[in-house]
Amino acid sequence: MPSQTTMIITHRIAILTASLVILLAFPAKAPAQDAESSTTSSITHGPFVGHVTPTTAKIWARCKNLGEHCCTLEDTKTGDRKIAKTTVTKENDRCAVWDFKGLSPNQTYRYTIEHDGITLVEGNTYQIQTAPIEEATSKVTIAFGSCAREDAGTARTWARLVQLQPDAMVLLGDTPYIDTTDLVVQRRRYREFAAQVEMARLFRSVPMYDTWDDHDFGRNDTDGRLLGKERSRRAFIEYHANPSYGNGREGIYTSFRRGGLEVFLLDARYFAGVEESPLDKNQRTLLGEDQWQWLEKSLKASTAPFKILATGMIWNGAVRPGKQDHWMTYPLEREKLFRFLGQEGITGVVLVGGDIHRTRVVRHATSDVVGYDLIELITSPMHDGIIEAANAPHPGLLFDAGEPHTFLLLTADTQRTPNRLECQFQNAAGDIMHELKIKSND
Repeated sequence: MPSQTTMIITHRIAILTASLVILLAFPAKAPAQDAESSTTSSITHGPFVGHVTPTTAKIWARCKNLGEHCCTLEDTKTGDRKIAKTTVTKENDRCAVWDFKGLSPNQTYRYTIEHDGITLVEGNTYQIQTAPIEEATSKVTIAFGSCAREDAGTARTWARLVQLQPDAMVLLGDTPYIDTTDLVVQRRRYREFAAQVEMARLFRSVPMYDTWDDHDFGRNDTDGRLLGKERSRRAFIEYHANPSYGNGREGIYTSFRRGGLEVFLLDARYFAGVEESPLDKNQRTLLGEDQWQWLEKSLKASTAPFKILATGMIWNGAVRPGKQDHWMTYPLEREKLFRFLGQEGITGVVLVGGDIHRTRVVRHATSDVVGYDLIELITSPMHDGIIEAANAPHPGLLFDAGEPHTFLLLTADTQRTPNRLECQFQNAAGDIMHELKIKSND
């Protein structure tokens, strides 16, 4: 029979052996690290193509290393090169934007990114197609989507868009879901969102444009009285390469032109509720005075056959019970806009919204005010979530569907006379859910 000492030693050896097995099977977690220290790549996120015109382009990326980074565009026809440099700093969370000018219209460029003589990004899939000149006839497609998560369903939606290769894509908000104005969390959520493989594959060549809705602004169903909104704006600017950001101090509204389409991305969050309405001092504004002046001036100056007014929220009040997060909470402002369109003879306006986790088409009876009935196109969601209660009645409802993984395609064809806008809702499987066509003389 073993001695007591032998039994103790044997018992301790058994304990040590079991502990070693556990450690090998379940290794201890490494200390918490920033995203840049947990990746072997010197480009941690992106690169994404941002705002593109006939002669200019922006490229965004988040980089591991600090200091100067160089991006080179090469004309695939002539071999001519354009070089832009930018400095990556900790202050902007290592986000970089390269600005290019003097490009040729409607031309393909490949791009490479370098740091300290080392090539970080190269290959035929990293390319930019500049826009056609505004006067030229063209056929241009822009995709619109809202309400996306880092899940399998959204990934399938990105994958379908990669197959389609639209000329640009607009994200209407809740892209991503953040629900705080804490700058650390804002930045982390943008990093997590941008890390999606299929999304990165799409935007390495397709220009991305963005506005926000409530969840990425900072809280569900909120307005401009939200504390810390300036931090949300800072993170938004760091992680996007839009044409501009509000008035340069506040807000993120902007616009861009691609072929026969000019898209006005309105900011329905930053200024909402913080100023008096321009029509009634007893009510609050949605867009704010500066944004109103910019929108009116920009609409009057636009020569695009089709003008898309896009916000995260929808333009009508047919929503689930109790929801006040829509344009009809600010009816005077919507009326002001519609009357402005009629008084100034602004043609070709189409309304776009997201947010409500349903796909809908609404015809607004505005002929007496605008001169034609306005069509509203609602696209949501790209993720899995559907809200059945959002199937609310509306006298102008032309189409409704509660289906996940959806997006909207708008194709402006100015090669036809009259010019035509083709509107198509698709899902991730490639099924066409609904189509309609709008002529410029309708």
